[in-house]
Amino acid sequence: MKTIIVDDERLARNELKRLLEEFPKINVVAEAANADEAIELINEHNPDLLFLDIQMPGKNGFELLEAIEDRVPEVIFTTAYDEYALKAFEYNALDYIMKPIDTVRLAEAIQKVESEMKRAETAVQHPESYLGENDQVFVKDGEKCWFVKLGKVRLFESMGNYVRLHFEDQKPMILKSLNSLEERLDPKIFFRANRKHIINLNWIDKIEPWFSGGLLVTLKGGDKATPLEKIEISRRQSIKFKDLMSL
Repeated sequence: MKTIIVDDERLARNELKRLLEEFPKINVVAEAANADEAIELINEHNPDLLFLDIQMPGKNGFELLEAIEDRVPEVIFTTAYDEYALKAFEYNALDYIMKPIDTVRLAEAIQKVESEMKRAETAVQHPESYLGENDQVFVKDGEKCWFVKLGKVRLFESMGNYVRLHFEDQKPMILKSLNSLEERLDPKIFFRANRKHIINLNWIDKIEPWFSGGLLVTLKGGDKATPLEKIEISRRQSIKFKDLMSL
């Protein structure tokens, strides 16, 4: 499991590396003292896991995650401050460990990562388990309930630990991360455009060149009263998108 440690304190990085020696599945491939260093290393190594401090000079840990163009690795926050816990889970963090790090607590966090990765691997190995456009899902948001055919959902939008479904003129939310939802959806129909959005390819109305080699897609509205939605496809995902669409 390729891992990067991001912490501005050298002693904290060394201590975490020492503790991680007890976990043979963890392979620390790099470490960074700030967000800018980390972004370069993430692009280079494409890690499975980040151990990420929050308070750092320059960009903080949350800003680092926002700066990553495409799919974010699994994240375990390591911090001396407990007031960021709620916000951490809004960024789909798997765990939040307080410093000084306890070995038992670290083991629990790593177990969460292993379970999540095993679930993702199972989904890849068994594509028949993908949900396609004719599959129906039950959605409950407040007092309203729907049985929705996935083919009618034009956009999935990450809202922290929730995902907002855009269909017709409705936008209910479900308690699920975008990463976990992506693993269940048929990749021939549903495409991860960027860190926050999955689009239904059948709802694309227009494709335009965008900044830094990216693309801008316009989705058809659910009805005449629904405004068209414009979604940016990140530079890296644009390459996959062009291959998929034979552009």
